Amino acid sequence: MAKKNSTGTAALQALVDAALPHTVHQFDTQSHHYGAEAAAELSTRLGIAAEQVFKTLLVDLSAGKGPKRQLAVCCIPVTEQLGLKKAATAHGASKATMADPKDAERSSGYVVGGISPIGQKHPLPTVIDETAQLFDVIFVSGGKRGLDIELSPDTLREVTGASFADLVAD
Repeated sequence: MAKKNSTGTAALQALVDAALPHTVHQFDTQSHHYGAEAAAELSTRLGIAAEQVFKTLLVDLSAGKGPKRQLAVCCIPVTEQLGLKKAATAHGASKATMADPKDAERSSGYVVGGISPIGQKHPLPTVIDETAQLFDVIFVSGGKRGLDIELSPDTLREVTGASFADLVAD
């Protein structure tokens, strides 16, 4: 895992350490709808489609079995809802539920609303919605609220070891 240092977050440090191209965008957050707020701000500021802004969701694949949770990451456009059956299939599990926010924070090292798929304290299997491949660049959380990272879908795949799959609810 990348350590937080002068770049500000572990996500940014991971990209710097890997020498991967990215651009950082900061903005003020005013609500608890961080993804929608990021999409509105970045769409207005940069003229991008809201579908280019992705949220990071942690799912629990353990199906309630045993005391230890088996968490995984799904990145989907902020304009969409996660299809839990699709998430389970993409991660090779029989069932997926949304992870408890406290478990997500503990595992990732980030706070809810600022969880990045990059530089997590405990790196998790990651799947990115296939629609990311429609764009030259997408935006993901940079590891804190009001901080997004612009990068190519392939750069995100490379730095997280992710795969692409259909994750959006029908």
